Amino acid sequence: MPCSCNSKRQQWEVVTAAGKSVFKSASKATADTVSGRYPGSTVKEIPKAGTAAAKTG
Repeated sequence: MPCSCNSKRQQWEVVTAAGKSVFKSASKATADTVSGRYPGSTVKEIPKAGTAAAKTG
């Protein structure tokens, strides 16, 4: 059975200017550093599973 600890942590992703997700991390500082390698990229928080923001449809 997989670990459920990631579902309880804050997750961050680096999204390029084209909208492609290129990196995911539990560390915002690491995500910020990686985003510096991609011009025009942004760091976004990934909604936790089970939250209203994560539910679609």
